[in-house]
Amino acid sequence: MTVLAHRTDTLTRDALAVLQPGFEGTTAPDWLLRQVGEGLTAVGLFGRNITSPEQLAALTAQLRTERDDVLVAIDEEGGDVTRLEVRGGSSFPGNLALGAVDDTDLTRGVARELGRRLAECGVNLNWAPSADVNSNPDNPVIGVRSFGADTHLAARHTAAYVQGLQAAGVAACTKHFPGHGDTNVDSHHALPRIDVDLDTLQARELVPFKAAIEAGTKAVMSAHILVPALDPTRPATLSPQILTGLLRGELGYEGLIVTDGMEMHAIAGTYGIERGSVLAIAAGADAICVGGGLADEATVLRLRDALVAAVREGALPEERLADAAARVRALAAWTRGARPDAQPEGSRASGIGLTAARRAVLVTGSTKPLTAPYVATLAPVANIAVGDETPWGVAAELAELLPGTEAGVFPEGSGAEDVLAAAGDRTVVAVVRDAHRHPWMTEALDALVAARPDTVVAEMGLPRARPRGALYIATHGASRVCGRAAAEVIAGV
Repeated sequence: MTVLAHRTDTLTRDALAVLQPGFEGTTAPDWLLRQVGEGLTAVGLFGRNITSPEQLAALTAQLRTERDDVLVAIDEEGGDVTRLEVRGGSSFPGNLALGAVDDTDLTRGVARELGRRLAECGVNLNWAPSADVNSNPDNPVIGVRSFGADTHLAARHTAAYVQGLQAAGVAACTKHFPGHGDTNVDSHHALPRIDVDLDTLQARELVPFKAAIEAGTKAVMSAHILVPALDPTRPATLSPQILTGLLRGELGYEGLIVTDGMEMHAIAGTYGIERGSVLAIAAGADAICVGGGLADEATVLRLRDALVAAVREGALPEERLADAAARVRALAAWTRGARPDAQPEGSRASGIGLTAARRAVLVTGSTKPLTAPYVATLAPVANIAVGDETPWGVAAELAELLPGTEAGVFPEGSGAEDVLAAAGDRTVVAVVRDAHRHPWMTEALDALVAARPDTVVAEMGLPRARPRGALYIATHGASRVCGRAAAEVIAGV
């Protein structure tokens, strides 16, 4: 092999190594296996790829026939964001519920059990936890994915989550650096901007990431947000000042830096995914996450070729690409050699998620025992960050406890009159999600309670609106176990 051919082969393999693409289907397509064999070191999984633990284990085993140290990544936060249980809802509450309980041992135990389940299925990199401080209650994309609005609470639970997940042999990927909590724009649709000074960033946004680094997080995910105090022109994912200067230099982080999904409009709609990927690696990122919406071989080849061309044209230093690829391979080697810590006796109980969800419930008021109520779910437009495939609410869980329960879903624009007409004489259980962000929802609740003072209200998002109804339940999340915990309160069991 000539020196030029060897260099080309090395560049190509390094370019493949830094990509984390997705794919369609529940088995690995031929093109994906081929690319893994040629140097692709990581693959991203989404809900579309999973039907059961057994199927997922077979899929990851299939990938490892091509490369035994392949990184299999997933966006499994538990709570509202689940891929393992996308069709039925998560067996674990999310971050806000864990923060509401504020028991770091519980958070560590939940993350440890979640990590165990991932590891059993062959998943070894989890794009979680969210370390964002949810300082803006109108944030449309973080909300219950954050441990809360208190900086130090978010920091201690981020550290506990990282420790629990990695004790199971699954690498944690703490996100979204340098902090996505003070935004009111979803980066899936546009480029958010955080206009705070450096002192605020140091005292609020960065504290949980420092805690995660101290806890040994193996990866950090960048945010597609503009933070003018750090870089007035480029979003964090593309900013040398933020990724290399701040994260590497000031905070001393040495692990893998992963981008958020490059197909998100904040990058794809402004820089394009090819140029954006080159700029991200040049800025200090080590891995390019892509595949939530772009999941084919053509995308992988486009990005591979863009990185190789950037090196040849001098736009991307060859040593920077090599360093990024080396960090990916180093994490892959860690996961191959990772051995889960021994679990304390009894800690593997399958009910830890429900236990945590029950502890997170906040109840105001009381009501008489109900028989066959009417559950009215006031449903906002689905958030793309969570996905609309996963069911939520209390109707199914309550029907198990109170036979004869009926239910209906009421989309944006519905009013109390619609609910009352459907409910008839039954007691209404109104289920909402982030009512404070949806005026139509709060208006409907006010009218319902005025017409039916015995109305029960279950808030399954961020509980910012004032309590309403004879019984008000805040679950701090909309996972299946949060729905079960609320249903138990309503049914009086």
